[in-house]
Amino acid sequence: MSRSRIALHIILLVSFVLPFTLPQPVLAQSLQPVEEVIPGGQSLGIKLHSSGVLVAGFSDVSSSEDQSPAQEAGIETGDIILQLNGHKIDDMQSFKTIMTQYEKQADPIQLLIKRKEQIFPIEVTPVQDQNQDIYKLGLYIRDATEGIGTLTFYDPVSKRYAALGHVIADQQSKKPLDIFDGHIVLSDVTSINKGESGSPGEKRARIPKKRPGIGTIQKNSDYGIYGEIKSDEFLKDEQFDAIPIARASDVKEGKAQMLTVINGQKVERFDVEIVSSVPSKNPETKGMVIQVTDDELLEASGGIVQGMSGSPIIQDGRIVGAVTHVFLNDPTSGYGVHLEWMLEEAGLTIQESEQQQAS
Repeated sequence: MSRSRIALHIILLVSFVLPFTLPQPVLAQSLQPVEEVIPGGQSLGIKLHSSGVLVAGFSDVSSSEDQSPAQEAGIETGDIILQLNGHKIDDMQSFKTIMTQYEKQADPIQLLIKRKEQIFPIEVTPVQDQNQDIYKLGLYIRDATEGIGTLTFYDPVSKRYAALGHVIADQQSKKPLDIFDGHIVLSDVTSINKGESGSPGEKRARIPKKRPGIGTIQKNSDYGIYGEIKSDEFLKDEQFDAIPIARASDVKEGKAQMLTVINGQKVERFDVEIVSSVPSKNPETKGMVIQVTDDELLEASGGIVQGMSGSPIIQDGRIVGAVTHVFLNDPTSGYGVHLEWMLEEAGLTIQESEQQQAS
């Protein structure tokens, strides 16, 4: 989707993503037991804002010696700039406004940087751009952005939801985004670019500007985005009720179904095959291998495409996981994450049956 500036609407190609955890406790620490959740499948517009501004890259400042002062000072792609000379940075506009106060002088600039979970100052001495007669830091920055993904599940008791199944990462740096504000809205799938070997396809969707949000984004982790649903009116028109949850150890090879949207807002069921499922004691985003077998979905999309990440997988009437990655050389197949790990990220856990508790 051209209007998205990060890789959040993409089912990640098979690649490595750095682990990341937001420093603030945005969801309850104690896990709330649940027996059932409502499976999703809805196409979501994901609108978010990162704290400060994100360093997206560097530019050489035109001078007697081409250089990027910020890069030479030790700033890295993916760093978050929180302050400039003690002034709080909220977005790109505030950064530019504050920087204009110092662009006529060569005095060092004090930046407060957030890198992963560390916050520290870096001093940058700007260099004069002789073409514009101003001093520059040699940075490319960005802030708010949006994209599309798929809702995985919703717990009507706690109001918590999960989506995507993988981390939201910056497209250039591949580093996770530090999100302090964001919300999800329903998006309308307008068309699908079919996937082919070596070229992943994608959903194209429209995110109406005035459409109200249905939930907040409170957490961005390796296993998706999480938050609270503020309005569940969108569920009244869906045919899916709450269903039991399968533990990773209960998932088996064989037939299953995937819920997703290929046109408008209608959630549909499509046949898939769970080729393999490897339960792990530790969270794993590639615990399952799935293959699309549904002729209608293969005709419409060629298999798994960008924008399907988070699509719930159902087996024997239980929700077992979500789609996370697509195989670059085989768009009919991809990876999935067991739902057990997504539940924990949402602050939930599978409630043991009376028989399990007694034993």
